[in-house]
Amino acid sequence: MARFEIATNDVVEFAAQGGTPDALFELGLMYCSGREVPLNLVEAHKWFNLAAQRGNSDARRYRIELAAEMSKAEIAEAQRQARAWLAQH
Repeated sequence: MARFEIATNDVVEFAAQGGTPDALFELGLMYCSGREVPLNLVEAHKWFNLAAQRGNSDARRYRIELAAEMSKAEIAEAQRQARAWLAQH
């Protein structure tokens, strides 16, 4: 069996391109916990926001909890990034 080396960024982009609520939620989990990617609350909020928009109820809850730990500027940046992602996908 062939073995492929795939960079984490490639995995993230591949999952995001599918745009399923569960895949987007999983990306949020990765970024809020620092699992396989650098811990980044802005990125986590962005992915939770996108997952919530597509119907993932857990993402709504996580997004609210995460926002309590973020500044207004960080939340605004996460929302800007989510809008930019939507414009491209």
